Amino acid sequence: MSTLRFQALREASNRKPVHFEETDRKSTLFGSNVFNDKAMKQFLTSDAFKGVQGAVQYGTKIDRKLADYIAMGMKEWALSKGVTHYTHWFQPLTGTTAEKHDAFFETSYDGSDPVEKFGGAQLVQQEPDASSFPNGGIRNTFEARGYTAWDPTSPAFIYGTTLCIPTVFISYTGEALDNKIPLLRALSAMDTAATEVCKYFDKNVKKVTATLGWEQEYFLIDKSLADSRPDLIMTGRTLLGHTSAKGQQLDDHYFGSIPTRALTYMRDLEQECMLLGIPVKTRHNEVAPNQFELAPIFEETNLAVDHNCLLMDVMQKVAERHDLKVLFHEKPFKGVNGSGKHNNWSLATDTGVNLLSPSKTPMSNLQFLTFFINTIKAVNDYEALLRGAIATASNDHRLGANEAPPAIISVFIGEQLTKVLAELEGVTAGKLSPEEKTDLKLNVVGKIPDVLLDNTDRNRTSPFAFTGNKFEFRAVGSSANCSNSMTTLNTIVAKQLKDFKIEVDSLIESKDMKKDDAIFNVLREYIKVSKNILFEGDGYSEAWEIEAGKRGLSNFKTTPEALKARASKQAIDLFSEMGIMNHIEVEARYEIELEEYTKKIQIEGRVLGDISKNHVIPTAIRYQNTLIENVKGLKDIFGAEFESIAKEQIVLIKEISGHIEGINSKVEEMTNERKKANILTDAQEMAEAYCNEVKPYFEIIREHCDKLELLVDNELWTLTKYRELLFTK
Repeated sequence: MSTLRFQALREASNRKPVHFEETDRKSTLFGSNVFNDKAMKQFLTSDAFKGVQGAVQYGTKIDRKLADYIAMGMKEWALSKGVTHYTHWFQPLTGTTAEKHDAFFETSYDGSDPVEKFGGAQLVQQEPDASSFPNGGIRNTFEARGYTAWDPTSPAFIYGTTLCIPTVFISYTGEALDNKIPLLRALSAMDTAATEVCKYFDKNVKKVTATLGWEQEYFLIDKSLADSRPDLIMTGRTLLGHTSAKGQQLDDHYFGSIPTRALTYMRDLEQECMLLGIPVKTRHNEVAPNQFELAPIFEETNLAVDHNCLLMDVMQKVAERHDLKVLFHEKPFKGVNGSGKHNNWSLATDTGVNLLSPSKTPMSNLQFLTFFINTIKAVNDYEALLRGAIATASNDHRLGANEAPPAIISVFIGEQLTKVLAELEGVTAGKLSPEEKTDLKLNVVGKIPDVLLDNTDRNRTSPFAFTGNKFEFRAVGSSANCSNSMTTLNTIVAKQLKDFKIEVDSLIESKDMKKDDAIFNVLREYIKVSKNILFEGDGYSEAWEIEAGKRGLSNFKTTPEALKARASKQAIDLFSEMGIMNHIEVEARYEIELEEYTKKIQIEGRVLGDISKNHVIPTAIRYQNTLIENVKGLKDIFGAEFESIAKEQIVLIKEISGHIEGINSKVEEMTNERKKANILTDAQEMAEAYCNEVKPYFEIIREHCDKLELLVDNELWTLTKYRELLFTK
């Protein structure tokens, strides 16, 4: 019945903003619930504090005795804040986070002498049941043992009354069962490779840190309205629903005045973020109605990824207090823009230099160009792998949809830097003459900061764009864990920097070249071989799709296509060489991602079949019966003349019957295709079957349902409509 819809509308319309007041300044609140340096200095011994600092800065191991002292201090800090439980907080291969809570409570064997207890053993390692987490064939179900191990580089934090300890998750046989271990390995590889290259320019550099600033887009929908839609509850998106007459065409939502309920929610969320040390800074309306964005200050990548995972959980919990529902799906509504999570990536030295930021001196700019060009070369060589890193069932709706970057990976650097690379490409092979070197440093390299002052345009159609002092990977989906994209990006750039160092050293040693000559020579060759990946035009155009094909760039429009690169020989060789993942771990992730894709399409197909047959068709028949009664009444009154008088009603009755028949037949055909796909044993074949044979029915069924939404009496329609979901503030 439509009762639920109208009840939800009444509830949503009568909502008042939840009363909320900031308790203190953001700067005062920031990190209050984080076991950061300030807390550690207060609750740890000097040796324990140094142990943690050494692990964070240099990767030194913490022995068990020291771990006991750290655990003791961490427990006392947590108890002082009213904490009752602790958990190892980790990121299994589900795309979300996981936790198992244990109390700070133990008794003696006879039940007496209860105490709050937490030691080094509990801090450093736990043994959760690993059998129900995705493993991609790494281990058998009956071998249920897995371990979570403390990651001291990401500080513990308190959420509610629970102490959360960020951890990695490994199998009994040592393989990574999470997203964090490969990321940490990739960041370590980047540190090693980038530091070695930095020493060409500054011998004082001892560490290079990859930084990340994500931009989280999301929709906010009233909870009652969201709960009235079975498809939103089960799949995170609307599988049917006719577009609203008004959408985003007036451009009146973007950067507009933030609705009161949404703003109150944001203020509450920001306070929670401050307590948890998540440095959120920016909030604004996005393009689509009821779509918003928040973004933080840049952080070290591992911490930034942890913070984004935590944020998505906190956003949902805070939303409950405000009777709102957060939608992270990349395309929850047809006809309006979907959501992404731009990953702004750069590299910073322990001497305070952003390696992707030009400076005022030729030497600093040569360093900038070295890392800039090596990044472009890495993306050129591994563009298919980078595309595979952001491939999901939900992101397929967004990529290439003229609202987000296309599925073709390309790099935008702007007209001015394109000219700089063209100048460098013309460098003489071998040793440079003094005149050429002077001209190069003064007139090309030396003037880069001035060039970039005017290079302010941002190509919104580029999936990987240079934006002044960082690269922006814009193709990452809003629901994604940033680990996949950041592990891949940092690994390919680390590999490229490693190869660059070998080539430069070889020229210095075998060709007796000076360092600058060798660097210029290698960079020149990189520019030549990386031209195919550079593109300055409209990534949405058909012309670019044709041109990209000529350049040999991949154009994987679906996840099953794109994921093949994740388990290719190139990928296995790369991750093995760089020590990120062995072939078992790589292949496991490929299997898991294929299975996840298949299950999501399977669930959507089942939900769509259920809604269309159990909501849409009965509603359409109910209205059709009303029309039939109307026609019968007209016949009774007007006799033989009734056909001309009831002409429109009769046409409508036939039209409704046509759509009902279309839904029934297509749902049956879709179900049969699903049954065929389910008996396939190969993960790739099953994913392709769901993609190519099952999923195409979604739009056909939806079209019939959406046409009926326009035909059926609004008072009878049971499903909350787009105009209500998107414009109820």
